[in-house]
Amino acid sequence: MSEKALKKAMDFMENEKQFHLGFLPTEQSNPLTKNLDREFASATGNGVKCLQRVDRNVSDMAKRIFRGKEFKKLVSDGVETLRNGGKIVFSGCGATGRLSILLECMWRDCCFKTPAVSRYANQVFSIMTGGDYALVRSVEFFEDYQQFGRRQVQETGMGGNDMLVAITEGGETSSVLGTVFEALDRGAKVVLMFNNPADLLSEHLERSRKAICDPRVCVLDLHCGPMALAGSTRMQATTSEQLVAGGALESVMNVLLGKASPDYAADFEKLLDNLEAPAAREAIAGYIDFEAGIYRNKGLVTYFADDYLLDIFTDTTERSPTFMLPPFRKNDDKVSPRPWAFVKNPLFTTPEVWDRGMHRPLRCLGWTVPDYEVMGAPEAIRKNPPKIHDTELLKFEVGKESPSDRAATGKDAAVLVTVGDRPGDVRLFDAFAGAEAPFAFRKHLAVGGSRKADFRIPCELPDTPLHLMEHMAVKLVLNTVSTGVMAVLGRVTGNWMSWVDVTNKKLMDRGIRLISEIGGLDYKESCIRLFEAVEELESSHVASDEKVSAVQFVLKKMGR
Repeated sequence: MSEKALKKAMDFMENEKQFHLGFLPTEQSNPLTKNLDREFASATGNGVKCLQRVDRNVSDMAKRIFRGKEFKKLVSDGVETLRNGGKIVFSGCGATGRLSILLECMWRDCCFKTPAVSRYANQVFSIMTGGDYALVRSVEFFEDYQQFGRRQVQETGMGGNDMLVAITEGGETSSVLGTVFEALDRGAKVVLMFNNPADLLSEHLERSRKAICDPRVCVLDLHCGPMALAGSTRMQATTSEQLVAGGALESVMNVLLGKASPDYAADFEKLLDNLEAPAAREAIAGYIDFEAGIYRNKGLVTYFADDYLLDIFTDTTERSPTFMLPPFRKNDDKVSPRPWAFVKNPLFTTPEVWDRGMHRPLRCLGWTVPDYEVMGAPEAIRKNPPKIHDTELLKFEVGKESPSDRAATGKDAAVLVTVGDRPGDVRLFDAFAGAEAPFAFRKHLAVGGSRKADFRIPCELPDTPLHLMEHMAVKLVLNTVSTGVMAVLGRVTGNWMSWVDVTNKKLMDRGIRLISEIGGLDYKESCIRLFEAVEELESSHVASDEKVSAVQFVLKKMGR
């Protein structure tokens, strides 16, 4: 082992203990899914049933939260903020950052289509760690720095008339907590939403305690236990946050429209009932087997959608760090491997897709070297600032351009995704059929609705201003599909995502604990072996090859 790798390992052991997070429920293995890999090996339907069990924990939590005074305060403060001319700003990182963007776009879309509330369109914003660029390609290491979150709040111009709703699955993400502290400094109302017990976070993590114990912060503890896939907070944690934050935002909209809000806990429970019904499970399992078969034969999958494109982005982007898959590739990159899954809208060009989907200009980060120096960024970032501004985001061709690039292997699939029965779907069907590319397979995945489809998942979707339950249905289905596909392909061990990418301090800790759990080593030895593997893989990686998981590299060396 090199002296450099050993030094890094010991530094992480001794000086980064605030990122040793194995004590948090969201980082632990859920006993309900401990044999997830075996369940999928026995039959895909059994695996789907196993995964869905854990979503019931979200339902139990929701009943408590929607009755609570904190939720009522969130809604009343939101209404007051908008009526007084202020703005509601959602902030998050990774999955919760993509959720924040989705919530803003749900709001703007409703205002765009509803003249009675159009004047409120530009009063809901989002802050995603890394900016809009991170919606499409993860900027994982940004989450380690509070100052980055503070800077993004500064750029929104938040003040005492505004309200921040900060969402962090674990309750400890530094960049998101940075948005909390900056918003407080600026006199804004602040809500903090997370998925671990508040007292546990306060006991162990100073940065969390500082936010949770501040009397100016309205705290919503959405704790609902470990994830179905250990540590994958894109699962139940973000599901619960989408349900609660989305329910609050839609309740605000209902007040402005003079409508009564539904019982969101009851609607969510009914949705779970629908998705757990035999016909729905059979369709989900059938689609999992189809997509896994494409990848097994080295083919690519491209999802085509319109209204729910952002929801699909959230799931497909998360697959890269979670399962060590190739990330989305820009149109000027001819070297990196193509992503296994991609998302396109066959109706519009890429700039039009973003303009129609967001109803606002792109909000990417154009930070320069001096900006990073002022924020105290590490030398590695100052020397090589990430290219995450809007011109780089537009290089990901998510519109109707170049469909043939996604049919390059001769074994590829185009999958049309629809949700419910929407009037505009006729144009979408025509555009999908007319996409000129030699796809080996063209399939239709329908979530709800009455149309015939290759894979139709029956469920009732109530029509509400922000279409919250439609978005929830897409999330639940895609979480199950993407996790199930990886389990079928062997990228899940027990219920651990054993092909995880270690791109930030939290993921590094998770990788160490995974090696310890599966390999039977103590934390220190696992840490040393992981840093050694990272160094070895970095020195041998070729840009045209798919990255190798350092965790898998260690486990394979151990024969595990």
